[in-house]
Amino acid sequence: MVESLQKKAITGLAWSTLERVCQQLLQFVLAVFLARLLQPSEFGLIAMVGFFIAVSQSFVDSGFGSALVQKQNVTRLDECSVFFFNIAMGCSATALLFAIAPWIANFYSQPLLLPVIRSLAFLLVINSFGVIQHRILIKQMNFKTLFRVNAISFPLAGLLGVSLAYYGFGIWSLVAQQLCYSSLHAILLWSFVGWRPSWIFSWQSLKSLFDFGSKILATGMLETIFQNMYELVIGKAYTPDLLGYYSRARATQQLLAANLYFSIGRVTFPVFSSIQNDLVQLRAGVRKGLCYLCMINFPLMVGLAVVSEPLVQVVYTSKWLPSVPYLQLLCVVGLLHPLSAINASAITALGRSDLTLRLELIKKGLAVLLLACTWQLGLVPMIVGQVVVAIFGYFINCLYTSKLIGYSMKQQIWDLLPALSLSLTMGALVTAVGWYDYPNPHVQLITQIFTGVFSFALLCRLSGMESYQSIEHWIQKRLFGFRAAPTLKS
Repeated sequence: MVESLQKKAITGLAWSTLERVCQQLLQFVLAVFLARLLQPSEFGLIAMVGFFIAVSQSFVDSGFGSALVQKQNVTRLDECSVFFFNIAMGCSATALLFAIAPWIANFYSQPLLLPVIRSLAFLLVINSFGVIQHRILIKQMNFKTLFRVNAISFPLAGLLGVSLAYYGFGIWSLVAQQLCYSSLHAILLWSFVGWRPSWIFSWQSLKSLFDFGSKILATGMLETIFQNMYELVIGKAYTPDLLGYYSRARATQQLLAANLYFSIGRVTFPVFSSIQNDLVQLRAGVRKGLCYLCMINFPLMVGLAVVSEPLVQVVYTSKWLPSVPYLQLLCVVGLLHPLSAINASAITALGRSDLTLRLELIKKGLAVLLLACTWQLGLVPMIVGQVVVAIFGYFINCLYTSKLIGYSMKQQIWDLLPALSLSLTMGALVTAVGWYDYPNPHVQLITQIFTGVFSFALLCRLSGMESYQSIEHWIQKRLFGFRAAPTLKS
């Protein structure tokens, strides 16, 4: 059973990563075209709306989807009850957002936001139709089907957005792209997943999921508000252009850090949930997840921070250069947040959604306090506050993981140090290479990226890092039929 679960987890991780990598590559290409065709202020206006859409979407999900993944024996009555509840919440949230759109537009003093908000409000009801199918695929770790869904929906929606931007539709190209993607995504989920609702509903069934799901809802709501409250404050206190620079820097950082964790997190949560009663196996799984995650995430974040200036200039053009210092600071946040999140995933998988919520309340309270102290000082101090919260968040999550499964903070830090030290060494080498007087930023970027990839791989080989060797042998086995190396020791 353990070998079967491990094989399923590895296969799921491979498809999850492939799905996210392909989607993010497409999203990156789309962002490049749109950033060249549109102005920072137009991205800023969309970011203003993003806070309200994200918070409303958390209400639509209601935490019941995660409860279905965590629950061991899910009935059809559970699924149908959650399905109809999600649709009702989606319709209600759409109506509410449609009604308060004038207030939001007045809050930002941006009249154009009124029709934009009312158009994007329909995302909520559209997304509600695919929640159950999406959660079924995640519980089954069937990320191959999710790959197929996104491989069709995202390119088509992106093509529509770029075409409209090219013909001068401005901000409406971003609106159309999001609506098209959500619609295609929901339609394809229904096409590829055989589940269909029955006309049955039970408040008792929802109540059985509510104890866990309500805390996940509150936790997710806190995380959503925290992740988007900077856009809210920047949009109100500063200009749309500055918000555009921040949102582009954040999107570039999340292209690597957040989506890497998302790929791994979609696998770790159902896997951790399935072994929640075996603490020895769970502890080993958390350790492996952290080691693999930091071996990939640390060099990505360090490298991105080092090459941020030539990267922004080459990819987005020089009009986006003011976003560079924001991107560099956000890379520090990206270094820590995935580690904090995987610890939280283990806590939640144990059924301790109450503890997860309590920890989020503490972290978000600190975040609000720091934001209140820094928002008048400028954008850089505000992001420094995010760094402080990220450091605190990792250590507090790590502390409770230690108490619940016996994986101490000292052990975690010791396991993470090799990847961190090698990544910092790589970053120093890439920085030194960047001091040369290059003829143009394209040559500098290519040279620094090549130096970073080559030096980190060489350093990992020379140091004999277990997680690197395990991934390297797994790739060799898949591509060339070589025998795989042993997995990380528990």
